[in-house]
Amino acid sequence: MGLDGRAVTGPMRRLIATAQNGLEVIRFGGLEPGTSSSPYQVVERCGMYRLRRYFPDSDTAASGPPVVLVPPMMMSADVYDVTRDSGAVGVLHAAGLDPWVVDFGSPDQEEGGWDRTLTDHILALDEIVDRIHAYTGRDVHLGGYSQGGMFCYQAAAYRRSRNIASLITFGSPVDTLAALPFGIPGPVATLSADFLADHVFNRLAITGWMARTGFQFLDPVKTVRSRIDFLRQLHDREALLPREPQRRFLDTEGWVAWSGPAVADLLRQFVAHNRMVSGGFVINDKPVTLAEITCPILAFLGEVDDIGQPLAVRGIRRASPRAEVYEYSLRAGHFGLVVGSVAAQQTWPATSEWVQWREGIGDRPVGVSPMTAPEPSDEGATGVSISSRVAHTVATLADVGADIGKGIAEVAAGAVRGARDLSGEAARALPRLARLGQIQPRTRVSVGSLLAEQGRRGPQRECFIFEDRVYTYQAVNRRIDNIVLGLVDNGVRPAMRVGVLMNVRPSAMAAVAAVSRLGAVSVLIPPGPDAAAAARLGGVEKLVSDPENLDLAIGTGLPVLVLGGGDVRDLDVEPGADVVDLERTDISGVHLPGWYVPDPGLARELAFVLFVGSGPTLETKRVTNYRWALSAFGTATAASLGRRDTMYCLAPLHHSSGLLVSFGGALAGGARIALSNGLDPAKFGEEVHRYGVTVVTYTWSMMREVLDSPSLHIDASHPIRLFIGSGMPPGLWWRTLERFAPARVVEFYASTEGDVILANVSGSKVGSKGRPLPGSAAVGLAAYDPLTGRLIEDDRGFVRSCADGEVGLLLGKPGASNEALGDVMRGVFEPGDVWIATENLFRRDADGDYWLLDNKRGVVVTAHGPVYSQPVIDMLGMIPRIDLAVSYGITLGDSDIAVAACTLRGKKAPTAAEITAALDVVPEAERPDLVHIVPSIPIGPSYRPAADKLREHGLPTPTVRSWYADRDTGTYKRFTKAVATKWAAGTAGATPAAR
Repeated sequence: MGLDGRAVTGPMRRLIATAQNGLEVIRFGGLEPGTSSSPYQVVERCGMYRLRRYFPDSDTAASGPPVVLVPPMMMSADVYDVTRDSGAVGVLHAAGLDPWVVDFGSPDQEEGGWDRTLTDHILALDEIVDRIHAYTGRDVHLGGYSQGGMFCYQAAAYRRSRNIASLITFGSPVDTLAALPFGIPGPVATLSADFLADHVFNRLAITGWMARTGFQFLDPVKTVRSRIDFLRQLHDREALLPREPQRRFLDTEGWVAWSGPAVADLLRQFVAHNRMVSGGFVINDKPVTLAEITCPILAFLGEVDDIGQPLAVRGIRRASPRAEVYEYSLRAGHFGLVVGSVAAQQTWPATSEWVQWREGIGDRPVGVSPMTAPEPSDEGATGVSISSRVAHTVATLADVGADIGKGIAEVAAGAVRGARDLSGEAARALPRLARLGQIQPRTRVSVGSLLAEQGRRGPQRECFIFEDRVYTYQAVNRRIDNIVLGLVDNGVRPAMRVGVLMNVRPSAMAAVAAVSRLGAVSVLIPPGPDAAAAARLGGVEKLVSDPENLDLAIGTGLPVLVLGGGDVRDLDVEPGADVVDLERTDISGVHLPGWYVPDPGLARELAFVLFVGSGPTLETKRVTNYRWALSAFGTATAASLGRRDTMYCLAPLHHSSGLLVSFGGALAGGARIALSNGLDPAKFGEEVHRYGVTVVTYTWSMMREVLDSPSLHIDASHPIRLFIGSGMPPGLWWRTLERFAPARVVEFYASTEGDVILANVSGSKVGSKGRPLPGSAAVGLAAYDPLTGRLIEDDRGFVRSCADGEVGLLLGKPGASNEALGDVMRGVFEPGDVWIATENLFRRDADGDYWLLDNKRGVVVTAHGPVYSQPVIDMLGMIPRIDLAVSYGITLGDSDIAVAACTLRGKKAPTAAEITAALDVVPEAERPDLVHIVPSIPIGPSYRPAADKLREHGLPTPTVRSWYADRDTGTYKRFTKAVATKWAAGTAGATPAAR
């Protein structure tokens, strides 16, 4: 048998070729493909970027529309020119477009590169758009891959689409928490991103090799497969050369370093807080939202992309409701969207056709379709279809056979996601409740200490947003310390009562915090005619005012310290007035005295004085540091507030809801506080999107001003998840739920006496005040006789505890700090027990939920029994035609009758049958004697409808829009002159309520 020479020479040649090619790879990092990159000229160079214009020999006047391509932070700008024939810039130029590429360089090779922030990149893009627009005289088509596309979204929002013809993104996630790589649960990603941003990347950067390794670990199977393929074909140079530029780019040449601050910004704002969707991310100290993008958008998405997953990419539809948003879906992974044969055949030709279509010189490209809002079918949906995953995985298994572990990991992640979500909620709630339980009378806790604590945890985190400017905790605490110096210089000392007469603004909160940091007491005075009386009643020694309330402050006769408005305004003050402008006070020479200890306030000590009532009924309510902390941590727990939240504080600080719920809850939860200069419905929708508002606070009928305004422009893409406050009427509650779905309403009741906090957290019973918050005072309901105004005792002399459905006075168990203030009741239900009585009457239903009836002094005692105002107001307010309602009593002769007054939402009044049906759920003896329509109902500063002026008018004039309770038929009938005459003659007491 002869020996065939080819059997020997063939393997030998293969071995020699493998050795030669392998040696070339070892020496030079890869094979030399013999191809060149596209020519370019650096048109602009600065420390932050180099701006490349490709094919510079082209005539600028004859060039097509400019297309600017932005790379991700961790990838070289050459990603758009891996090969001249199939790279992005080559294909776009061949289609008649004018390609430009932004080259950020590598931070480790640029001066100051390691200190780059996210803002630096966005401001660079903002400048680049201006430069190219000036250079070409045309609007720019701005495009970016992966995080480069995120930069494009952010820059377009920052510019509000000025000079941007369209946005084109490739695998750029927007809703980052909707679909994370490897099925990582959102709570895990949020906590990890926050930790890494605050404790790792604030002192560590990512080098190029770390970026390359991390990217490869995102798809380890594909990485291993490509390397095995390369080794298997190392002998065949011709087979390897077409893919060699792409391999070298991914393995060695295509990666650059990330600066630590930029990575921290990315993780904090767009992963932990997901503010690409909610809005309110911060660029150059300004809040920005993608909702302000108005130019057309085309988003390319890969059907098997596990990094920029389709569900995350499609988040742009919700985030930018005012833009035309289109998508182009192709079967590709993350890198395959922009580099390789699929990109050359589909991505870049479609991009060219898109630009031509938007310029009016072509039709809409085939495959480009309007994007619809993503609706995942289940909790684990990512937008990558099962069929795509199966096809992709089968191909991978055939080549390598090693993808089993990843599949198991995804199944396991999905199986435990629900449990992790629950544990995430518990992780936020339990520490707050535990902290409440640890507060003792001598524990140091106050507004100032909580602000300082948040500042130590994250000095660069955002604290306030006001008038489109963001203030960090570091800046806020510096401002507070400066105010402290001004207060000390003007004689303020610990325990002194300092009045605060200011509108909603950051300076008002800073003033309150500064008074707290000194250990003094803030007396929060409502602006209005009762300001002087409130100052006297509160024992104010000095008064802090803003310029808008300066005249009121001077009218009190007290020394006035003016704060707010900056140092560029002039105060119109009479000569000799005792007024000091703190904004212009030179504090550089002020030295803190020896007695000064920052934030000395103890839990048991008085922190605030609030006011309720008006005119002759004006009275004070004292709030200790413990009471404030209880509301703050209780609100943060009930509303599940966290750093991702931005709370829109509309309630003024002088209202308990503003001080205890809004300000306190945001501080305790670490949420941002967004302030608005008064309630302006026209600005409401804009600021909700721009600030990324997730929680809105309210008082009483405040939301009515927003809902009734024709200037409110807000749709289903809004970021609001929660409304929290107190006093919202049920009818308005339902309207709010309908207009802002899927947001919820959490109604609070916080007594100014004791430590009682009720919260309707579930929202399932509209109008209910809910149940006691965990950590708040134990609650009791004492049987109460409204006719005598006394508690009802049992045979042993103790107060009887109410059964379900029975009217009772709400009591709260005091802590040691409240016992120090006095006003306690002892021996109420059993020997030695201690309680603090509130002013309010409640009913408790069989489920344990509490329903407010009335203030004990507001009950109208009629001949047919007591009439409680709140159930009447609630039921009348549920009639669709009714806007506002109040209930009050008037005296006719020797008797009192109960009257309800309503205003209309339109011109048509409800019928007598509708009035009867609405009040049918109110117990028979508790229904009002008269219901009438009025042109208007006065609204107080906290948006609470007031009945005082209506009560002064006495018996309403009979009209076709007034109804009385008929004793015989049990219905409401028209109130006529004959009935009015009979009532005025003294027979009103014989008029029973309708059944």
